[in-house]
Amino acid sequence: MVDGWEWDDTLFAGCAPHYTRGRLPYAPGLGDTLAGALGLDGRARLIDVGCGPGTVALALAPWCGEIVGVDPDHGMIAEAERVCAERALDAKARWVRARAEELPAGLGAFDVAVFAQSFHWTDRELVAATVKGMLRTGGSLVHVSDLKPEGARVAGVEGLPHPAVPHAAIGELVRERLGPVRRAGRGVLTRGTPGGEAEILARAGFRGPRRLVVPGAPPLVRTADDVVAGVFSMSFSAPHLFGPHLAAFEADLRRLLHRASPADRFSELPPDTEVFVWGA
Repeated sequence: MVDGWEWDDTLFAGCAPHYTRGRLPYAPGLGDTLAGALGLDGRARLIDVGCGPGTVALALAPWCGEIVGVDPDHGMIAEAERVCAERALDAKARWVRARAEELPAGLGAFDVAVFAQSFHWTDRELVAATVKGMLRTGGSLVHVSDLKPEGARVAGVEGLPHPAVPHAAIGELVRERLGPVRRAGRGVLTRGTPGGEAEILARAGFRGPRRLVVPGAPPLVRTADDVVAGVFSMSFSAPHLFGPHLAAFEADLRRLLHRASPADRFSELPPDTEVFVWGA
């Protein structure tokens, strides 16, 4: 858990409707890469801890016999159920509203456990030990994240047909409204989110890891609506944080975006996806 901060159920409140549209996608080859690396043959049970709207679990569903997504935010679970139904995957999916700290929650044993940019929000020592106990012999824990720094892929935006998304200016606008310290639910993160996952997982008895880098998607054309959704999909700029000033903030944000690109079109390069595979 983050030092000096306690989780509360407003962390991603209101973000779910914006998440699928606003977040940049993981690498398009992520499913194929993980299926090959893990030897998935269509029979595995997979649990996605902190699943959000089911992004990674649903991407891996074709190679699994059952997927279980766990997330404490009711909006995220509802969105996962909606997307799952759209893709006709209900027969092999289950969505559970729960915190990672509440596992195993009677969910049984799994072959694969996935954390996609979610592990840092948990009581990591406790959750690592619990998930280790939920994995079958030969199982794997998979940690998925955007590759940082993004380096050359970001620099290449200048040669694309539309202006880059003005992330620095957007960040400054958020800080003007919400203060200079990163917000997170009802609290703040004075030191940001923690690192050191490798040491914690090793102490829990996981072996490895194997590191995989999956190339990001080709350049995307993003609309102003996409960028606004991206802002509201983030914990540090979740809609509820703006209170009665939400509409005014969004109006300022849209004016900023229109100044940056009067055509309301932006070019953006999704980052590569970095994966660490740990053996149980």
